[in-house]
Order: sequence, then structure tokens, then C-alpha cells
Amino acid sequence: MENVVELQESEEQELYEHLKIIVDKGQSLLRIDKFLMVRVENASRNRIQNAIDAGNVLVNQKQIKASYKVKPYDEISIVLPHPPRDTEVYPEDLPLDIIYEDSDLLVVNKAAGMVVHPGFNNYTGTLVNALAFHFEQLPQLPGNDGRPGLVHRIDKDTSGLLLISKNEKSITHLARQFFDHSITRKYIALVWGDIENDGTVTGYIGRSAKDRRVMDIYDDEEKGKWSVTHYKVLKRLGYVTLISCELETGRTHQIRAHMQHIGHPLFNDAMYGGDKILKGTTFNKYKQFVDNCFELLPRQALHAQSLGFIHPTTKAYMYFESPLPPDFKAGLTKWENYIATS
Repeated sequence: MENVVELQESEEQELYEHLKIIVDKGQSLLRIDKFLMVRVENASRNRIQNAIDAGNVLVNQKQIKASYKVKPYDEISIVLPHPPRDTEVYPEDLPLDIIYEDSDLLVVNKAAGMVVHPGFNNYTGTLVNALAFHFEQLPQLPGNDGRPGLVHRIDKDTSGLLLISKNEKSITHLARQFFDHSITRKYIALVWGDIENDGTVTGYIGRSAKDRRVMDIYDDEEKGKWSVTHYKVLKRLGYVTLISCELETGRTHQIRAHMQHIGHPLFNDAMYGGDKILKGTTFNKYKQFVDNCFELLPRQALHAQSLGFIHPTTKAYMYFESPLPPDFKAGLTKWENYIATS
């Protein structure tokens, strides 16, 4: 009987993988670092050692050292950051708003409209292209292969904070924090409708059967991954509401799909129906006002405002905030003025 390896598919927004290995009954005693190098795809000794040092490798639900020897029927759980993609990344000298940087990581304030990682139809002009250029200008440090390490993503038309690793040690520690949901992430969103109370949206999120580009919320765990978003009302503006959202999980389009699910899609979110007049009158004056708001804020009204995490080396808690970008602020101000004069 072969060792059983179960890959628990990682969240598409949080770039780590969780593997579960059940050691077979015929396995001889073997150091766990050597065992995992054979069993885990794309695993170098350094990658495995960093995972063990970070506490990302559990045997029978307990942390172990690299010298631990696996035994038959051991249950091994390992969390690893995704290895760099094979896609060639060409460095590009693009504007990059770096909020914080040290030898282990950097925090970037991403502009709306910028794709995070090269992919189909987006091979240039991405955040990773800009980071690759930035990394070329830095002295190469031990454990830094000159490629930015993504531990999470945000959508192209979402603005705000992203955490980037600069070496394998830091990305391994940060991946564990995302897996444990100990990273603090808060978003600001403008949604259609008058939300009366604070609340929480839960459900299994998966691809829509009608349109594979969007996500739906299901009651059946076979159809998606568990997702949790907590939201608080910041300001009621009659036909729209400004809210903050705190993520407990980080699934693709999570906030966008969750808010549509409870009947409050994000303002001007074309993919989830928010680019229509969903609340208010049909009078031409109001319609013109909403169209003007759409022009000022020509994307979904979602901003990754804050980010908190434990630094992988110093172990200090770090917290960053990003102000609303000009387009979001302009759209919000127009709504505030409209309600004030109505």
C-alpha cells in the first residue's frame, strides 16, 4: 500500500497549499525532512526545512523537528507557499506604491486596474512585473531568488494593500498565518441598498453553474469552499451603504459574491450586477446622478484598507492602513452630497 497524499486545494486568493499525508504500514523509520522531499512535489530541502522551522509541519497534530523519524500510520499535515510559477516574468519599470519594506517583505498599495500576476491576456503591466523590476535593483540576499513571493491576491479592479514576501523563510511563515486565518484584513465597500444591521455572511463558495467567471454561494459543501465575511455599517446614504468587511477566509471574489448573495451587490460591480440602478427612482435626474457616480468610480467600490500580521523574523505585530483612493473618495463624496441636499 502506498502512502496516501491528499492535496486540499488552496484558496485561490491565498497562495498556499495544504497537504495531508498518511504514512503506510510498511514505511521504515526515516527522517521527516527526507521523507517529505520524496513525497512533496517541488520540494527542496530548504523549502521543507523552512516549513518545519515555521511550525508548518504537524505529525499527529503536534509540531516536530527535522530529526523526527516517521512511523507507519503517522498523519502528517504540511502547509507550504506555492512555488513560483513557471511563467516567465519580464521586469518592467512601472509605478509601485511601497508602504513598507525590509529584508523579509514589503507591503504594496495596489492601484485599481492593475492585474496582480501575469496570466492569459495579461502578460505585461502587472504588479509582479513591477516587483520583478524592483527586486532587480536590490542586493540579492541568501534565500532570495530575486522573484517576488505572493501569499495572497486581490482582484484587478480592487485597490489596496498586498503583502509580498522577499525570501522563502518569510513566505513560509506568512503562508501559515493565512492558513490559520490569523492575518487581519479589512476592506471598505460601497454597496447597493440600506443595510440595517451589522452581520456575517457564510456559505460554501464555488463557481456559478450559469457563468464560470463568477462565484455563487451554496449550502452544499460539495459545491464549494467554506467562506466567512463579517461586515459593519459605517455610513447609511439612503440608496447605498458604506460598510467595512473583515475576512475570516480568503476566497476568490468572496466579498463581491457574499454581498450579492444577501441582496447588496457592490456599487458598480459589473460582474455581480452592481452596475445597474438597483435602488432609488427611475427619474432622469436620479439616473443621471448615478451615471455620474459610475463615471467617477468606474469599477467595483472595494478597497483593501488594512492589513495586520506577525513579522516572520522579529515576531512583532505589524499593522498598515491605506486611505481611500481618489476615485472611491470622489464617488462616495458625490453620494454624501446628494443625500445631504435631498
